[in-house]
Amino acid sequence: MTAPLPSVAGHPPASVDPARFWAGRRVMVTGGCGFGGGHLVLRLVALGAEVGVFDRQPEQPGVLCGDPARAEVDVMRGDVRDQAAVVAALRRWRPEAVFHLAAQPLVPESIRTPADTLAVNAGGTYTLLEAVRRIDHGTAFVLASTGGYYGENHHDRPLHEDDPARAAANLYGASKIAADVAVQAYARTFGLPASVCRFMNTYGPGDRQTSRLVPHALRRLREGGPYDFGDRDDGTTRLDFLFVGDMVEGYLRVAERLAGNPGSCYNFGSGRPTAIRAVARMVSEAYDGVAREPLFRGPRRDRPIVKSLDVTRARTELGWVPTVSLADGLARTVRYATAGPAG
Repeated sequence: MTAPLPSVAGHPPASVDPARFWAGRRVMVTGGCGFGGGHLVLRLVALGAEVGVFDRQPEQPGVLCGDPARAEVDVMRGDVRDQAAVVAALRRWRPEAVFHLAAQPLVPESIRTPADTLAVNAGGTYTLLEAVRRIDHGTAFVLASTGGYYGENHHDRPLHEDDPARAAANLYGASKIAADVAVQAYARTFGLPASVCRFMNTYGPGDRQTSRLVPHALRRLREGGPYDFGDRDDGTTRLDFLFVGDMVEGYLRVAERLAGNPGSCYNFGSGRPTAIRAVARMVSEAYDGVAREPLFRGPRRDRPIVKSLDVTRARTELGWVPTVSLADGLARTVRYATAGPAG
């Protein structure tokens, strides 16, 4: 057994050497073949962790697929709604830490398939929490949650972890609120060392979900047609964008300092909202130097939606700060998309 996960309990963060901490540590990542999960897995492998991936689509063409590091990962096909499969995975890997990223992550899909979204995101989280609680009460549990927890906002104040959950605008938000609250409840009811990570608009190399802004922009640019973003927004919405590498470091910092702090919640973001029209222009310029004007055909809002996350708690308790600027992150994403992983 490796050293226990240290606690911060609200105190300034102690120095942790990630390479020493994760070397040989047994880790399970649900959804580890997806976009964010793949980046997390590759980082854990690089740090020397023994990683097991539980994913219902292990063959999907994510960043993990085709990477030489995948040879060092034990991948198991399974669905988080399947209690028997979840228990089998936990017994197979005996993880000291579980990162739960498996989810139906797309807002449009949640509207088309609300029952499936709720079953995966909410029900799957309950299934995994209960299995972890019954098999190994001491396993650290980290949930990938969302800034959607806070609902729709029109003020400039960054959202704090103590802000309440607000009515979700869609079934994706509702399902993630249920998962978020479940993790907090299990931590406080059973003492499970569990924490919640809330992210917003994570982007980066290898994201192929074109219902999201940056992959959609790249697809439009490759196709060479109108730089059209549809009628879901008028382009004025200002959101907090976070590079996937900074997201991964957030997960690791939480797990490294989790014991004794059950039920903790952390925001991770830039803290600086950017209009999605401006982000679309930046992608265009990074792609080929042309500052195309994006077409957003949604109804014009009198007051734009504004959402950014207050990351003070992550900075003071975890020592986490974002290190990749939006311009640099978009440039890296475009290079990957146009030249492949070696670019």
